[in-house]
Amino acid sequence: MKQFQPILLGSDINAYGMARAFHEEYGLVSTAFAHFQLSPTKFSHILDMHIVPGFGEPETFRATLLDYGRRMKEQRPDTTLLVIPCGDLYANLLSQCGSELHEYFVFNTLDQALNRRLSLKSSFYETCEQYELPHPATKVVSAEGMSRGDYRELPFDYPVAMKPADSALWLDIDFPGRKKAFVINDPDELDTLIRRSYEAGYTGDMIIQDFIPGDDSRMRVLNAYVDQHHRVRMMFLGHPLLEDPTPEAVGNYAAIIPDYNEPIMLLIKDFLEDIGYQGVANFDMKYDERDGEYKLFEINLRQGRSSYFVTLNGCNLARYFVEDLVEDTAFDAQPLLAHGSKLWMEIPRSIFRDYVRDSEDKRRGLVMIKRGDWGTTLEYRKDMNPTRWLMIRHMFSIYKKRYAQYFSHKEDLA
Repeated sequence: MKQFQPILLGSDINAYGMARAFHEEYGLVSTAFAHFQLSPTKFSHILDMHIVPGFGEPETFRATLLDYGRRMKEQRPDTTLLVIPCGDLYANLLSQCGSELHEYFVFNTLDQALNRRLSLKSSFYETCEQYELPHPATKVVSAEGMSRGDYRELPFDYPVAMKPADSALWLDIDFPGRKKAFVINDPDELDTLIRRSYEAGYTGDMIIQDFIPGDDSRMRVLNAYVDQHHRVRMMFLGHPLLEDPTPEAVGNYAAIIPDYNEPIMLLIKDFLEDIGYQGVANFDMKYDERDGEYKLFEINLRQGRSSYFVTLNGCNLARYFVEDLVEDTAFDAQPLLAHGSKLWMEIPRSIFRDYVRDSEDKRRGLVMIKRGDWGTTLEYRKDMNPTRWLMIRHMFSIYKKRYAQYFSHKEDLA
């Protein structure tokens, strides 16, 4: 095998999950760069963490990686430098700076036009229309359209969902009641929230959608690895049973059990190969009982923060990056449509027991816990020390407080 060094961009739970994948598969310590330190990667021995002020800005990002690449080429000329972004910001920066960085690094990236087409929700839904991918009925409202009141005439009934088309711009604004996404029950509430959003400084489009009924248990998450030749090598479908209830973290999965649905996998496989995709694709979707279809919400142009779920179930993501970008191994064009047998959680087991609605999948998950067929991203035995153990216990205690404060229908759970 060729010598290589994993270089992760980010310091969140996604970065830790990828570092753990490389350590489990190859015994390697990953190098990581980020513009600030987050808890999941603190006190770890499987990451060489570099905090670089301004690393989220294009010029600092470019200069930092070019300097590191030059030094590594001198010191370890036979080592392939494998870069993996672990957040939207770094994936976008890699897309912008890719042509210069390819002299020193290997990595997956999309050209800027395809990156923007998929990352902006408004153009993503247009792409879904083009490829006949099921998605919620949608109305896109611009800043000018908001001023005209375009949001008052909707082609579907309440309740509706509202979310920003440009997630990066949304991070830069704040106002009372701000969330990643809203469920809105009447026209007055929509009027209030969309006006607050633009008055706070948001300038992108706003997405208003038909709300698909049902709780977290109707969600699905699909991870796919597409190689540098635009061939899907692996797909893994998960069934989220619980999400983080904190307003600013809505949509972050807290517990996922393996699922399988070949028709939706093959539909998305054909889509990814047809558009010339490359890298990990992470799709969020929800089952609509009204017509029996899985409706796509969005695509993340990198592995999701819960993607260690895939590695936990035997499809180590690090291996796919290495076999593709470092080794360029032969591939027969038949993707692995994976099955799994382990429950992934980002929460203490008590939260799973207390807050997941009673269902066949919850009962299956409880059996997995009893058998030991479960895991978390952060609790890695080979990277545990007293300080890290205490930090993880503290994080889990915060989760318990979040659910007690924000989870609104515990009393309805059977």
